[in-house]
Amino acid sequence: MILLWYYFSLPKPLFQDPAATVIETRKGELLGAKIAKDGQWRFPETDSVPQKFRRCIIAFEDQQFYRHFGFNPVTMVAAIRENFKEGKIVRGGSTITQQVIRLARKGKKRTYFEKLKELILATRLELGTSKENILKLYASHAPFGGNVVGIDMAAWRYFGLPAYQLSWAESATLAILPNAPALIYPGKNQLQLLNKRNRLLKILLEQETIDSLTYELSVSEALPQKPYRLPQTAQHLLDRLSIDHHGERIQTTINVVLQKQVNRVVQQQYEILRQNEVYNMAVLVLDVDTREVLSYVGNTPTDKIHQKDVDIIQAARSTGSTLKPLLYAAMMDKGELLPEQLVSDIPTVIAGYNPRNFDESYSGAVSANRALARSLNVPAVRLLQQYGLQRFRDEMNAFHIKDVKYGADHYGLSLIVGGAEGNLWDLCKTYAGFAGTLNHYQDTSSEYFTQEFTEPIILADKSVDFGKKSNQKPVFGAGSIWLTFEAMKKVNRPEGDEAWEFYDSSKQIAWKTGTSFGNRDAWAIGVSKKHVVGIWIGNADGEGRPELTGLNSAAPVLFDVFNLLPNSEWFPAPYDDLIEMTVCTKSGFLAAGQCPVKQLYVPVSGTRTKPCPYHQLVHLDAAKQYRVNSSCEPVPNIVHESWFVLPPLQEYFFKTNNADYRSLPPYRSDCVKETQERMDFIFPKANSSVYLPKRFDGTTNEVVLKIAHTNPETRVFWYIDDQFVGVTKQFHEMPVLPSPGAHIITVLDEKGNELKRRITIKAP
Repeated sequence: MILLWYYFSLPKPLFQDPAATVIETRKGELLGAKIAKDGQWRFPETDSVPQKFRRCIIAFEDQQFYRHFGFNPVTMVAAIRENFKEGKIVRGGSTITQQVIRLARKGKKRTYFEKLKELILATRLELGTSKENILKLYASHAPFGGNVVGIDMAAWRYFGLPAYQLSWAESATLAILPNAPALIYPGKNQLQLLNKRNRLLKILLEQETIDSLTYELSVSEALPQKPYRLPQTAQHLLDRLSIDHHGERIQTTINVVLQKQVNRVVQQQYEILRQNEVYNMAVLVLDVDTREVLSYVGNTPTDKIHQKDVDIIQAARSTGSTLKPLLYAAMMDKGELLPEQLVSDIPTVIAGYNPRNFDESYSGAVSANRALARSLNVPAVRLLQQYGLQRFRDEMNAFHIKDVKYGADHYGLSLIVGGAEGNLWDLCKTYAGFAGTLNHYQDTSSEYFTQEFTEPIILADKSVDFGKKSNQKPVFGAGSIWLTFEAMKKVNRPEGDEAWEFYDSSKQIAWKTGTSFGNRDAWAIGVSKKHVVGIWIGNADGEGRPELTGLNSAAPVLFDVFNLLPNSEWFPAPYDDLIEMTVCTKSGFLAAGQCPVKQLYVPVSGTRTKPCPYHQLVHLDAAKQYRVNSSCEPVPNIVHESWFVLPPLQEYFFKTNNADYRSLPPYRSDCVKETQERMDFIFPKANSSVYLPKRFDGTTNEVVLKIAHTNPETRVFWYIDDQFVGVTKQFHEMPVLPSPGAHIITVLDEKGNELKRRITIKAP
């Protein structure tokens, strides 16, 4: 029974004290720590005892450590004799093993009976584990003054260094503290602490552990004067990991050099942004190949009033324009859009929703890649309606953006321009999935992986699982993604970096900005072949600020961070998923034989798109001034020419931005017209409500009606509810003052073409 008791007498585990949560790099570099639940700075048990500290602690506490079985009879007899002589306990005879037991028993009262228990348990500990483990237990749980426990924490607290970087003098200082932890109190006991440290260094010299030069240099070192703050290089990552890994030592994928550099960038930008009362920012850097998190900055170094503890990387915010590349890639992948195909950019109302471009201007018609590069809202909304809102919403499930959790009807068409919420983590993960698709397609000879849009990795002992190789694309094909990135690469860069293409060292980056309604969120996400960088800037409480945009605020930070990263080559073209097609130079549609053409790489599915609808064969007189036909011109004299013609409303806005656009010539007066002239309303929009504006003197202003006509010289007659109101020519704008209520606006040109629009006039 005694033997059974002896065998089970040692608790397992020996220490059950709560530990601090510690995050490190793969190399053991400290990133941050969170205090233990009992208020002690106690790191998880160390995995190795630094050699210098090992030599110091054995020389000071237990020189026979490697020769005894848990206790030293000689030192115990000497201690008993001296204590008996003094009539009180003035000296201990405990070995390091006995001290480990005493620490585990929470420092019970020092009596001879307690010493007997420690002796028995010490021998049991010696039989049950190695000397090295005993030293680790001692180094991990010894007190070092105040609420500092363990060599790892003590080294940071008193010297601002990891334990393995301590000098002989620093190691000796820490070795004597568990015996008298009160000596380290800043500003007190300095002489006593110095004498004890130097005596230990003298012992090391006599044992020939150190040489005379090392001894002289060590005794000249100063003592610690003030406690150091622990590194808090990735505070928000520490808070995130401590939820599931509290009290653990966690090795992460963070690159400590990059993390510190990004912290400095955030600090510098924060000083600028807070002048505009913008206080919060988040930065995330991912490795595309491994999906490892290289840098994680959850917020700025602001104050509690401005929510400095909020981890913005995980916060749901309006996505702005960051989802637009997904739509463009989807439509090209399905063969419903070509990269340079013209898309409509005109005033638009769809089921009461009136999208506007950020600058509130219109291009009339713009190429798809240019619309993406300029982040135009109107073309994106019109393309989403064309593609199908429900269809696009269903496809978004493949990206696992957890804050996009409602159905298509909840978001409506505003989904593509910031009507949904997402977080920086999920958006960067999605962009990394796109980049990874291209890299894997190239590396595997045109194959895909089934789990390309997988979660990024934070823990160093984890690795990403991309699934199995497959000939089936996971979501979109490599060709459509590459063409999307090519368009995103041409986005105008922030001020000072506009001429990037002329520098050999400039990084090629596909990037997208986003700005939410009310200037509440500024986004910038960039992709290179090797890295994804995501930036969010704004106020955590949702307050918008003037001038807070993705381009002005977030993009400069994006490029500052990319400048910290190594250069990488651009994505090679995935030729197996592309096909070279003949397209119209001006429209970007597949050529139909009546337009100037060029060769362009498009997705394989792009062969299914419709031919160009904007070029038509027109018949002109010899001077090419008028259109003619056989009714007014001999056939041999007629010149046949392909003409680029836009619908009236597109043409109206397109001409203001394209000086080389030529409107279709009018028919010569002696010819019989083959087609009718065309016109369309600019204002008012269909089925819209119009408020009559008030002047400062209280009188009511007129409403200005406006149309576009393919032949501005044609006279146009205006009617409201069949009542004639006027005639316009050249500039077709008509000021009117109708009474409140529903009205029908009718316009009739002198060629007999008619156009009607229903509006509702409301009093101010």
